[in-house]
Amino acid sequence: MVKYIFEAFSENNKRANIDMDNIIKKLSEEEWEKQFSGYYKSIHDLCSHIYISDYTWLNRLCEFCEFTEIKHLVNDNDLLNYNWGKIMFENINEYLQKREELDEIICSFVNKVKEEQLLQIMPLDEKGRVKNMEGNIFKKQLWTYLFHIFNHATHHRAQISIYLDMLGKENDYNEFSSK
Repeated sequence: MVKYIFEAFSENNKRANIDMDNIIKKLSEEEWEKQFSGYYKSIHDLCSHIYISDYTWLNRLCEFCEFTEIKHLVNDNDLLNYNWGKIMFENINEYLQKREELDEIICSFVNKVKEEQLLQIMPLDEKGRVKNMEGNIFKKQLWTYLFHIFNHATHHRAQISIYLDMLGKENDYNEFSSK
């Protein structure tokens, strides 16, 4: 396994979020909350979903790698007892601040992971299994979970792009659009 690939993924993820968030910060609260017909009904919903998914997976991975930098993000049980229907963030500015902070932590985590850890099965319970929110059990190498985090975020950024298109907002935030 080549660790630098995941370092590149984490930096690309952070940069894509920054580029997307530079568009989001110009939205009105009405645009941020506008309801669409997708599974996640608004840009706010999608940003909440990406954030809580990143947090949830990173929290699981932190147990494996003894990485504690994420623990300060939790002031209460909102993130640890998350309900998938719950909306995070009071407003756009709160989201922007927390997203930037989480992206830095994700990059720090990836930088701290050792090459040999990427191939290890991630043992999070007493039987070396990982359970998803539905209770399904997985037994996979750490690199697959990291890949999932970045692929999941990319998928939902694409959905946000569609909503931005529907709002008439220019929103090319792929790796070749940045200056």
